[in-house]
Amino acid sequence: MTPRTVRSTTRYEELARQLAGIGSVKRDLARILPPDCPPGAAAVLTVLDRHGEMRLSRLTEFMAVDISVSSRHVAHLAARGWLDRETDPGDGRCRILRLTAAGRAVLAELGSRYTDALEKALTDWSPEDIDVLNTLLARLRSSF
Repeated sequence: MTPRTVRSTTRYEELARQLAGIGSVKRDLARILPPDCPPGAAAVLTVLDRHGEMRLSRLTEFMAVDISVSSRHVAHLAARGWLDRETDPGDGRCRILRLTAAGRAVLAELGSRYTDALEKALTDWSPEDIDVLNTLLARLRSSF
């Protein structure tokens, strides 16, 4: 290996380690969720908010989980009145999932909790550093 290849490999190995460490940040953020809204349920709310109403099969694709997992989260949310499951007019065997007003309110609360937690954790960061992090994370996501 050339010195450049070694440096490059080391750089990407460090990036892989840092990205793996993001899991601990996500776990810490999950601790601030209300007890009746676990991370998977919050993810369903977020997907429906970003992408609009959809069938369970499409939700499952967005979440990249088994349909039994997404179905369990949907049942949990529906039982709390945070989403509706209506018959698909194009196929009566399927249901269309959509957020309710109560689901949007929960999502707003979750967003507020996340924002507050990030603000407290990053109080010693400059606004410029936060802007750079936002830019680089968005760029990373778009690269995938």
